[in-house]
Amino acid sequence: MDYDWSFWLNRELWVNVGVVLGVTVICYLILRTAIGAIQRRLNAWSEGKHGRFYRLAAVVVANTSRLLLLTFSLMVGLRLVELSPRWEGAMAHAWFIVLALQIAFWLDTGVRLWTSSTVFGEGSIPRNPVTTVIIATMARIMVWSVMLLSILANLGVNITALVASLGVGGIAVALAVQTLLSDIIASLSIGVDKPFETGDFVVFGAVAGTIEHIGLKTTRIRSLSGEQVVCSNTDLLRQTLHNYKRMDTRRIVFKFGITQSTPVDKVREVSTLVRTIIEGIDKVRFDRAHFLAFDDSQLTFEVVYIVLSSDYNAYMDIQQEINLQLLDGLRKLNVHIARPARSLEFIGGRFPEISVAGLPQSDEAANSERAARSQSR
Repeated sequence: MDYDWSFWLNRELWVNVGVVLGVTVICYLILRTAIGAIQRRLNAWSEGKHGRFYRLAAVVVANTSRLLLLTFSLMVGLRLVELSPRWEGAMAHAWFIVLALQIAFWLDTGVRLWTSSTVFGEGSIPRNPVTTVIIATMARIMVWSVMLLSILANLGVNITALVASLGVGGIAVALAVQTLLSDIIASLSIGVDKPFETGDFVVFGAVAGTIEHIGLKTTRIRSLSGEQVVCSNTDLLRQTLHNYKRMDTRRIVFKFGITQSTPVDKVREVSTLVRTIIEGIDKVRFDRAHFLAFDDSQLTFEVVYIVLSSDYNAYMDIQQEINLQLLDGLRKLNVHIARPARSLEFIGGRFPEISVAGLPQSDEAANSERAARSQSR
């Protein structure tokens, strides 16, 4: 049986092929030129105020798939020739598939660039890499899942049952790993809300230390005594946590007492003395100093001042200097620091005689005892 070469010798066929190829090449070159122009414009804008956004956009545009561009250009060329109904129906789905894939590639590239720039790149604020990677992975899964479901729906596949089954399966998995998911969600909450970050000094419960690592399930803290404390992220967020790294100033309240026999004019001078001492120290703002109360064995003063630094060692140096100058100033005023004391008054103004069996007594006590015995006889 001889092969029919008439199909390949058809002039209209080769004209259509030439038109499709020519339009494909021209369209591809136009699209590549347009993408290059957009990329250059975005790079020029990246020197401005929102430079980071434009730099990311330029990289995303530059990562446009050449294969998808070529496919798109080919479909533009095929639109100019007459196709069979079957191919026309396939072309209708092909447009959507190419567009959906390219949008997914752009979004995926944007997420990856955001992840790398957040973890390793710009900005002075340290980021938690574990939380960032988790968020990026979830975002990429969502992008490709939506893309896949959209393509299936466009092809006529009933995705309602598929989505429902995935939902039921997700609930079953969530119940099985409830504790792990709780810690993962807590880790995401720490990464998004940022109650603390790596390097912060925190205090919660009986633990005080510096955050070393925020993980997927636990957070590691280096305590002041040197050991590493590992705490579940969920348990950590349930407690009241003090973050001293973000403290700009430190408000200090301390009290001291002087003897109750101090004259009134001297008591007035003590408040002035405290104010003079604190105002003469650097990086300190005086707030108040008052004679607060009459306590059991002292006249109590309360002093409040602000340390213009978050450094704990600086605060202790300042407090030590205040104490030393206060001690010296009180001695110059002839005012005495109160000490806990109790005074006892005896009826009759005399200390009563106490007799202890087996110990010698005073002559007076012995005579009194003998007189009492003789009277009893």
